[in-house]
Parts: sequence; structure tokens; C-alpha cells
Amino acid sequence: MTDVKDPAIPAVTEIMKGSGLEDLGMAGGEFLREALTNCSDPLLAIEEFQSENGILLPSLKPALPFLDLHGMRRLDFHTSVVEELREKLVQKISNLANSADEDRFKKLEALLQKCYPAIKVKTLRPVVMCILKHLPEIKEDYLVQIAANRQYYEEAATEVKRQIWQDNQSLFGDEVSPLFSQYIKEKEETLLGHENSTSVFYMPSPRMRRQGEVVQKLVHMIGRSLQLYDMVLQFLRTLFLQTRNTHYCTLRAELLMALHDLEIQEICSVDPSHKFTWCVDACVRERFVDTKRARELQGFLHSIKQSQEQLLGDLAMILCDPFTLHTISLSTVKALQHCINFELLPRDNHDLILLVRLMALGFAAWDMIDSQVFKEPKLGPEIFSKFLPYVVNMLVDDQLRSLNARLSDAPPVQVAAPPDLFLTVLKLTNVGSMIVMYYTLQVTRQKDKPAVMSILPALTHCESDRAFDETFLHTLISYLITMSEDFSQEDFCIATFDEFLIPGIKVKSNIVRHILRLLWYIYARLPPARLKSLMAVVASNCENCEAAHTVYKMLEERIAAHQPSPSEPEPLEAPLIPAPAQ
Repeated sequence: MTDVKDPAIPAVTEIMKGSGLEDLGMAGGEFLREALTNCSDPLLAIEEFQSENGILLPSLKPALPFLDLHGMRRLDFHTSVVEELREKLVQKISNLANSADEDRFKKLEALLQKCYPAIKVKTLRPVVMCILKHLPEIKEDYLVQIAANRQYYEEAATEVKRQIWQDNQSLFGDEVSPLFSQYIKEKEETLLGHENSTSVFYMPSPRMRRQGEVVQKLVHMIGRSLQLYDMVLQFLRTLFLQTRNTHYCTLRAELLMALHDLEIQEICSVDPSHKFTWCVDACVRERFVDTKRARELQGFLHSIKQSQEQLLGDLAMILCDPFTLHTISLSTVKALQHCINFELLPRDNHDLILLVRLMALGFAAWDMIDSQVFKEPKLGPEIFSKFLPYVVNMLVDDQLRSLNARLSDAPPVQVAAPPDLFLTVLKLTNVGSMIVMYYTLQVTRQKDKPAVMSILPALTHCESDRAFDETFLHTLISYLITMSEDFSQEDFCIATFDEFLIPGIKVKSNIVRHILRLLWYIYARLPPARLKSLMAVVASNCENCEAAHTVYKMLEERIAAHQPSPSEPEPLEAPLIPAPAQ
């Protein structure tokens, strides 16, 4: 006979409270409560309840006392049986859903209708959730109930949540918002971290980047739903407008290409920017826009009809991605070098004209989306007739200076100060600023000290303080680290710190972190007085930034622990950094 004092009874009673078993035609908590209230012998009532609602197997009844002798509670036994049966049922449901049975969804709907009340029973809820997961279309009543109950919603599969999100944009926004924040945080940590002397931001390939956690989670949440994909794009446009943070443009491109990798044709075939993004992705992967791809991109732009003008905003957002702009800018510098090699004027180089056009379109992304006026920006004639020829002249002077340095009897080539027109174009045009910024990266990578000292102060004139963008500074600092020996000279310190980096602190406070990264690797080369003054500047500007303050303290300890060799400071190994081809 079953022990009526089984300690499982209170637990079972608690589990069955409001369980919904009555809705399934089974005796639940309400039945037991009524029986105990109206009976004359509660122990007898409990015994009858156990006998009627236990596992009705004749062979099991004589075995139960053996469980009692081994100290196993009835609750543990029944729970293990329920779990085993539940797993088998869930597996059968999954097999049915994945079978070739034409009526499989009708059978699942019929099963759901019968067992849906069991969603209130926590141990049986996975069965209901499994059925819901495999239904391509769930009835609105079920979706409303799940969305209204936080516990049900959290336990529901993503396939179920997708159908809820399609009619609940705010709920979907709450789900993806933390992912957007995580994505931006990861980008900023990569750009501002001091641990790496190399330019690690642009190193990962596009395919590797879109395997990241955030992108993959978003892809899983979207599934094959064009409606959810459109919602994500709208969120990204809104965030881009609110913050001007171009990393949202990167996420927009990575998301589309991640769906492309999975061959989600329901989305890729509908997004009109898919083929354009695919072509751009190939360019970024190869770190160069060749003539063939340039013609393809030009064809996409020319194919936009008047009724599709809004598409230009999406294409501009793809081009505004820092990885895309980086590739276009590197290719532009190479195109300018091509003009030298083949004695061409910039205005006669068709690839160069298209690259500048793409660059200008990327910079216009924010204004287009904000104003809803979708037109390509017009480029002033002075860009091709005066500005770019001067940049070509700078490249020629750099080559002459490098050649003369190898000849003992050749006269030195002086670096001329930039003319007023050059600085005016820097101030007024984003394209001119970007080209000069990447020219700066080239001469810094080549360790051309005179050219670097000449151009760094001019970068403070860039349009919208563009030279203080995180992505550019991250790469520039990586190249400057390789020039550590030049920091022993005061003139190079003046050009780098006094005339460029320190004035930039007033523009963006995060520049302190870039200075800290530079000091982390070159402090041993700096004259003591210069190092002391720089540490004082950093100390006075990092109090409001906890991350910068932490790195500053670590740098102080690093400097204090440093023991230079008697002859010379410890040499710094130059990192291998991707650079524009010559």
C-alpha cells in the first residue's frame, strides 16, 4: 500500500496549483483541494487520489514499496517518468514535423489544440513549445497569450518569437537593442585598446567578421522573415541618424552578406542592394577595387531608375561602412600612383573618377537619409583639376626625396608647405580630406619623416575634423609606433603631439586613449622632459574616462618598471600592417 505520508504529496500539490490539468480533463490541484475540504478522512482521500491518478500499471504497484525501502521519493520517481516520456514525445513531434507527410502540420495543429492547456504545467510546457516551434503559422490567440506571459515568452523558441515580433515592433526592438549596443562596444574596444601595436581593426576578412556573435544572433532572429529584416534595417537607419556612428553601416552590410552566405533567397532576392553589396564585399575582401569591379559598381549606380531613388540611400549606407571606405581610399591612392606611372592627369583616369564618386556617395549617406533627398553629391571641378594634381605632385616629391637619399651627391628635396587652395579643399570637402588622410597613412607606413612632419599639422584642417575619427587614428597610431626611433627628436614630437594629437583632444576626448596607446610603445624613445609633459597632458584629460584612467595608471607602472640598457633603448619590432600597394 502506498504510504499516505509520502513527502512528495506537498510538492505535487504545489506543482498542480493552477496547473490547467482540469482543462485537459484530469484531476488537478483544484480537485485535490476540494476532496480534502469535503472529506471526513484526509489520509484516505489522499490515498484514493494517489491510487486513481498514479501510473496505472499492474506490474508497477508491487514494485513501488521497493522504492520506498531504497529511500526514493515518489516525486522523484514520477518526475523521472514524466521527463522520459516528455523527451520521447518531443522527439516524435520533431520527427513528424520533419517528415514528408503532407498532413503533418494539420496533425500538429490538432495536437496543439488538445494539449495547449498543458502550457501551464512547467514540466509539460516543452511539449507545447515544441509543437509551436514546428508550426509555420501559429494562430493569433496563441501568440497573444505567449507574448502576454513573460515566462512563456522567454521559454518559447525563436521560431515562435519571430511570429510574435512581426506584429510587435517594440518588443522586437527590445530584443535587438542590446545586440546593437554590444556590437558598437566591441568595435570601440578594438579601436581604442592599447594591447596591440598593429592595426588589428581592418585585419579580419569580411567573412570572418560576419561570423561574429552579434551578426549570427541577428541572422537567427530574422530567419527567413523579410518583415523582420526590414525592421532591423529601419532600426539601423534610425540609430545611424541619431548617432552618426558608421559602425551601424558596417552591421547593415555584414547582416545582408551573412544572409547571402546562408542562401536566404526570400530576403536576398528582394533586397535591391544585394548585388551591389556583394560586389563591394568582394572588393573589401581583396582590399582593392580593380577596374572590372569598378565598372560593375558604376553599372549598378547607372541602373537606378527615377522611381528607385530611395535605393541610393541604401547604397550610400553600404559605401559609408568604414571597411568599404578604407578599401576605396587605398584604391584611390593606388590610382593616383597609377597616374604617375603612366603620366596621366587625374581627370583622365576613369577608375580614379569613379572611386572619388563612390567615396563622395558614402559620405553623403547621412544627409540623404536625414533629408530624404536621394541625389548623388556633385563634385567641384577643383578636385580633379587642382587638388588631386597637387596630391600627385606630393607623391612625386616623396619619390624624388627617397631616391636622392640613396645618392650621396644629390641635393636634398625640401618639403614645401601646402598651399592655401590645398587647405581650403581640406576644410570644405570630405573627399579631399579622406584622400589626404590616406596619403598620410602611406608616408607614415613608409617612415618618410619629412613628409609625415609636413602633413600631420595640415590634418587639423580636415572637413568636420575627419582626421580625428577613431578608425583613421587607430591605423595612423599603428604606423607611428613603427617610427618610434624618430620620437627621440623634438621636431617630430612637436609635429605629432603639439600640432596634431593634443589639439584634437578638444575635438574628441577619446583621442587621449590613442595617445596612451602610442605612448605605451614609444615611451622609452622619448626625451624625459617630453615624456613628463605628455604624461601631464594625458593625466589632466583622462579623469572623466575610467578606461583611459586605468590605462594611464598601467602606463605609469610600465614606465616606472622600465630599465633601459646602458647603450640604447630596447628596440621595438615593427609590426606587419596591411598597407596600400605601390
